[in-house]
Amino acid sequence: MILAGLFVIVLDQLTKSWVVQYFVLPNGYKPAIPLLGQIVELTYVRNSGVAFSLLSSDSVKFLFIAIAIGVIGYLYWRNRENGSLLLKFSFGLVVGGALGNLIDRFRLGYVVDFIHFYIPNRFDFAVFNVADSAISVGVVLLAFLLWQGSTAETQRTGVAPTEIATEPTTASQSSIPRVRRRVTGE
Repeated sequence: MILAGLFVIVLDQLTKSWVVQYFVLPNGYKPAIPLLGQIVELTYVRNSGVAFSLLSSDSVKFLFIAIAIGVIGYLYWRNRENGSLLLKFSFGLVVGGALGNLIDRFRLGYVVDFIHFYIPNRFDFAVFNVADSAISVGVVLLAFLLWQGSTAETQRTGVAPTEIATEPTTASQSSIPRVRRRVTGE
């Protein structure tokens, strides 16, 4: 998880640095660079919202970030010891992407976005960055893996994980054999 997160942070910060160095001029910005014709282009955008330029209000933005961090933290803590390597990798993508954007937010007051996907006159997606991509891929992968784990547990036991009793067993319910000493009186 840590290596995946660090890789995302480094890649995100390097690409954002390159974009700022290339696009920002003393008197404005350079025009967008088409990568795949008119479908994908590199451009420079200062994003004051959360993900994909959503939620520009400060109070809503920080509430959303706090809830997302809480949910990811809870899921990681719950699966930290028995989770697969792929599950931990997905957490690394999400955490690395979140930290990459938080670095921009604290350092610059906004997030640098630069990848724009659109189909003229049909579809125009928000401008995003490497961190946003890592978060999106990580969340989808995480949801799939958690769903698969839930499905696998149900198929193995015939009981959904939420239906499994979590009450501790008492000594009389335990399957561990007990040895009783017989006390004889003299």
